[in-house]
Amino acid sequence: MRLTFTSEQRLDDGVLERTFTLGEIPGILWTPASASASTPTPLILVGHPGGLDKMYPRLAGRARHSAADGFAAATIELPGSGDRPRSAAAEQARADLRRALEAGEPVAEEIVDRLVLPLVEKAVPEWQAALDALLSLPEIDGPVGYSGGVIAIGTRLALVEPRISAAVLFAGSFVPRASFEEARQVTIPLHVLLQWDDEGNDRQAALDLFDAFGSKEKTLNANMGGHTGVPQFAGDAAAQFFTRHLK
Repeated sequence: MRLTFTSEQRLDDGVLERTFTLGEIPGILWTPASASASTPTPLILVGHPGGLDKMYPRLAGRARHSAADGFAAATIELPGSGDRPRSAAAEQARADLRRALEAGEPVAEEIVDRLVLPLVEKAVPEWQAALDALLSLPEIDGPVGYSGGVIAIGTRLALVEPRISAAVLFAGSFVPRASFEEARQVTIPLHVLLQWDDEGNDRQAALDLFDAFGSKEKTLNANMGGHTGVPQFAGDAAAQFFTRHLK
């Protein structure tokens, strides 16, 4: 797929923000002022649960933090999110999930599988295509990190994409059973962020997934609070993790 830049602006901290399309997939690339063909910068792929417009303030904040540490950062829209075509099967699975949560019932494994597994199957090759295109730019070079959610997508990428050297995974999304077997085969360094009181998500599943990862170096950073309440010091620890492994 071809990457085409559609707009650019220089932010007040010197970071260059460029929107792009990868085929029909929208995305955003942030590069620090220091990035050039003579001094290419490592890259962090910024994962999220979908909806670039809604997520933009948080994504841009994370990317600018990464740029301050000397990293480029890039994100793409997930399948079925934003202006991308919806899947009737995914919409039905999402409705079934909401119904179970509102009724205070356990979320059945088959609902999680119907919702998450097709998303992983579509999103991971798109992330790999984005990585192909981004690494062809003269101002960007490896090594590469992955940061964010959906954790099942991050787990699959950590397993199948050899160019990703380290990953910060955000617990807090539902985990299909197949991800646990994939986690056992993951060997890259991992730093997992878990919000202890994340509403509507399965804390025990997140702990079990962390236990399953086969990486010799893996850290769990768990903090009290809800989904969007990650404390600044936890974000700083994740940034230090990337500085250790990508520089």
